[in-house]
Amino acid sequence: MERQTMTPPANLAPDTTGADAAGRDACVLALRGVHRAMADLRRGTPVILRGPDGCLVVAAAETVGAQGLADLAGAALAAPVLVLAPVRAAAVLHRPVPHASEEEGAVALRLPPALMAPEALRSLADPVAERLLPEAPERVPAPALAQAGIALAKLGRLLPALVAAPATEAAAARLSLLGVPAADVLAYPVSAATSLTRVAEARVPLEDAPEARIVAFRAADGGIEHLAILVGTPEATAAGGGAPLVRAHSECFTGDLLGSMRCDCGPQLRGAIARMARDPAGGVLLYLAQEGRGIGLVNKLRAYTLQDQGLDTLDANRALGYGADERNFLVAATMLRAIGVGRVRLLTNNPDKIAGLSACGIEVLGREAHAFDPNGVNDAYLRTKAARFGHLLPEA
Repeated sequence: MERQTMTPPANLAPDTTGADAAGRDACVLALRGVHRAMADLRRGTPVILRGPDGCLVVAAAETVGAQGLADLAGAALAAPVLVLAPVRAAAVLHRPVPHASEEEGAVALRLPPALMAPEALRSLADPVAERLLPEAPERVPAPALAQAGIALAKLGRLLPALVAAPATEAAAARLSLLGVPAADVLAYPVSAATSLTRVAEARVPLEDAPEARIVAFRAADGGIEHLAILVGTPEATAAGGGAPLVRAHSECFTGDLLGSMRCDCGPQLRGAIARMARDPAGGVLLYLAQEGRGIGLVNKLRAYTLQDQGLDTLDANRALGYGADERNFLVAATMLRAIGVGRVRLLTNNPDKIAGLSACGIEVLGREAHAFDPNGVNDAYLRTKAARFGHLLPEA
C-alpha cells in the first residue's frame, strides 16, 4: 500500500547564509508556481509541464471545456491522448492493464475524435457518472512527464485523468498558458510540508478540554492551513523529556462536523481531545487538511457513491484513480517539530502512522489504542480498515 513518508530535503534546513536564503526563495517560487498550476487545472485551463527533453500540455478531463480543448489543440505537437492513473485505466478498460502498476504513475489511451469532447472526457474520468462509449480506447505509450501530470491533478484534488500532448514553450507563450517544471510538481509534497510555518495561535477553550490552544500552520505557497490543537502543556512535557499524547487526525467534514455515521472520525476526534485533557502530560491533536485519506471531500463523496454500489473503501478510492492512502505524514512531523515535540505516544490504530512519523524523524515511544464500537452503519467500514488497511481494531 503506497504511503508518503518523505524526509525533508537538505536545502530546506534552517540556515543563515545568503546562498541558503536564495535557495529558500527559489523553493517558495517553485511552490507558488505549482499552486497556480493546480488552480488552472481546476478551472479547466491547460498547463504546460516542462522537462529536460521537452514539454507536455495537459488539461484535466474532469474540468476542461471547449475553450480549454481548443487551447490544448493549439499547443499540441501531436494527437492528444488520455492519461490515467493505472488503477483507473483498468476500470475504464474493464480489465487489468498489463505491465502497469501504481508505481508506474500513468497509463495513456488513444483518444478517437468522438471522445475529444468535454462530456465524453468527464464520463471517462469519473466512474460515478461513467457511461463508456462503444469504442473502447486503445493503450499507447505514455508520454514523457505524464506521471507529473497525474501528480498535479492529485495535488489539485481532481480526478487523475488528463488530456495530454507534446508541446513547445513557444506555444505556451503564444496561448498565455502557465508553464511549470515537472520536477517542481513531483517535489511539491515534500517542499510544501517542510515549508510549514506558524501563522496564528489562540487560546480556545473546548467543551472537553477547557485548557486548549489552536496553532495554525501555512505552507510557503499560501495554501490551505493545517491546525494543531494543544491540550494542556504538551510543550512543557516535551521540554522535560516526556512524551505527550499525539493524534494525527485527517479532517473529515462529514464525520467531524455533521456527525456522519459512515465513519468513526467524529468519535475519534472528540474522544482524543477528551483523553488528552485527562492525561497529565497533555496532548497535541494535529488536524490535517487531508480529507478522505488525501483525496479531498468531493472525491470522498464520489467514493461513497461507489461504496453504495458495492465497493469497499479501498477499492472505491482505486476506482477513482487514487491510491489506498494519499496522505503525507511529513506534514504532521513538521508541525510537531515546530511546537517542540519530538517524542510522542501516538494515539492511533493505524501502524502506518507510526511508521510514517518515525520515518520523518519523530520518536514514537508507544501506541495508545483508540477504537470505538461500530454503530450499525459503519460496521463494514471498520472491518475494511482492519482487514485491508491493517488497522489494529478489536474483532467485531
